[in-house]
Amino acid sequence: MLRRKVFPTILGAASVLALGLPLALAQEGPPGITTQTVFKPFDPAAPACSPPPGLAKVLAFAQDNEREFMQGVDQGLAKAAKDRGLEYRRALANNDAAKGVEQVQLFLASKIGGLVAAPVDPASMSRSLQELIWSGAYVGTIVPPPATSLLNAPQYETGKVLAEAAAAYIKDKLGGKANVVILSHDSMEFLAPRFAAMRDVMKTLPDVKIVADISPSPVNKEGGFATMSTILQAHPDVDVVLGADTVVLGALAALEAAGKARPDQFLGGIDGEPEAVAAIKKGDGPYKASISLASPVFAYAMGQHAADWIEGKSIPQAMDILPVALTADFLAQYQADVADPASVYKDPKKRDLYLKMYGNICYDTRDQYVNFPWSSEAK
Repeated sequence: MLRRKVFPTILGAASVLALGLPLALAQEGPPGITTQTVFKPFDPAAPACSPPPGLAKVLAFAQDNEREFMQGVDQGLAKAAKDRGLEYRRALANNDAAKGVEQVQLFLASKIGGLVAAPVDPASMSRSLQELIWSGAYVGTIVPPPATSLLNAPQYETGKVLAEAAAAYIKDKLGGKANVVILSHDSMEFLAPRFAAMRDVMKTLPDVKIVADISPSPVNKEGGFATMSTILQAHPDVDVVLGADTVVLGALAALEAAGKARPDQFLGGIDGEPEAVAAIKKGDGPYKASISLASPVFAYAMGQHAADWIEGKSIPQAMDILPVALTADFLAQYQADVADPASVYKDPKKRDLYLKMYGNICYDTRDQYVNFPWSSEAK
């Protein structure tokens, strides 16, 4: 039976002791693979190895915030845990990096068998994730290392797919001219290539002007609203807005509040968040495209890999989330897929639309965990 727990704020070592749990000892372990490495395709027939001893059959999620993309991760992990008979726990950091680290330390102390992490601040959480890996647990991360199994998207390609859709719209519907806003997230070095791709594509259009290129703070809907409201004071006529769905949705709200939203605008985001999908389905508004990174689908796969790890099976060292452009023709299939990620995972043809897996690792070879910013685009 699935038992789902949401951890409250954690006060560190004192609270761990108060809960009657032993303090985790930070014993030094292997550094993992620290140099850029190209992994072979995942071999599902690779030999199994030993299951990790002394760990609980628990899958946990260290969640950075409640944006819809991460809610999809939570849903996919919970479904995978239920299907594999694992207890599921979730700890929400609410964008508090220190709180996120403390929550991971509590998971370590309780000897969980698997963790998926979306760190608020990758650098501050890195050591705690290593300690979990050294304990023998599965550690899956969404983009930054270290991890036994690291998830990333081909970031440049993801940004390029969105920017090319916008460029085609500018040529076909706007006469080749546009004022463009890029709402970036360059402070997260692992995501920076997607915004480099957007700039590269826009530079190929001689009559396109990037009037603002800025990272909202925080990177969420509220941050997008505040940033776009400021931009509109200096540049009231904006034709194109590109970024992650969560900030572009905030920008849309700012355009509407200022009376500057137009049906002929092109607003496009990345993540395939439900609110963005709903805006695209309307068909008569500014929101024209979202690049799907299908979080329930990849999260379900990560949950399955965690369960496999706990059973001693070999799992991928790395996994690509493949960018899929959501169009009117594809929306129905996409919505069905994210509502039932188990069916996608079981169907290789469907799964290959969203995921590509690389390398092999298991408990016995855990010293080969990924400890560099892996990307399939790196050569």
